[in-house]
Amino acid sequence: MQELRKEYTQRGLAEHEVAPDPITQFQRWFEAAAGAGMREPNAMTLATVGAGGQPSARIVLLKGYDANGFVFFTNYASRKGGELDASGAAALVFYWPELERQVRVEGSVARVEAAESDAYYAVRPEGSRLGAWASPQSQVISGRPELEARLAEVTARFTDGAPARPPYWGGYRVAHTLVEFWQGRPSRLHDRIRYRRDPDGAWRIERLAP
Repeated sequence: MQELRKEYTQRGLAEHEVAPDPITQFQRWFEAAAGAGMREPNAMTLATVGAGGQPSARIVLLKGYDANGFVFFTNYASRKGGELDASGAAALVFYWPELERQVRVEGSVARVEAAESDAYYAVRPEGSRLGAWASPQSQVISGRPELEARLAEVTARFTDGAPARPPYWGGYRVAHTLVEFWQGRPSRLHDRIRYRRDPDGAWRIERLAP
C-alpha cells in the first residue's frame, strides 16, 4: 500500500484567512467543491453510536445547512435513525480529495419539524417517494424479489395521486458544536483549524497539530 501515498501540495489554510463563524467558512469550501465539478459534493459520512458503544458509519447526502446545523433525511426506523434518537449525538465528515480538503462536524442531533420533512419529501422524484414506503430500511428481507414486490404494492396503492410522506421518514439536524477544517499540506504537516463553541455561544478558533 506504500505506493498509494500522496503528497498534498495545492494550498494552505491560515487562521487569518478563515471566516469568524464555521457556517460561513463551510459555505466557502462547499461552494468551491461544487464549483470544482466533483460528483455529489454533499456526500458525507454520518457516524452514530449504539447503546452498547458500537460505532457505525455510512454515507448520506446533506440537504441543507445554516446557522442551526446540517440537515439530512432518512428512515426513522433504520439503524441510524434508532441510534440518533437514542443518543442525541452524531458526527459528520465531508471529504473533497480533488481539493485536498475535509471537514469534520460534531454536535447534538434532533428530528426536524414535520413541515420541513413534508416540504422536502414533496420535491423528491416519484420513485424515491415510493421507495421510502417500500423499503423497511435496515431490516432483514428474503431477497430482491421481496423488495420489488413491496414496491409494486405501494405503486398500485398510490395510483390516484402522489404519496404523502411516510410517518417513519423525515429529517434530522446536527446542531454543530465543533467544526474542523482540514487542508492537506506537504510532509503530512496538514493545516487543521477548529471552531469550538464556548459556553457563551461564541466560536473559539484554534489550530490543531496534524
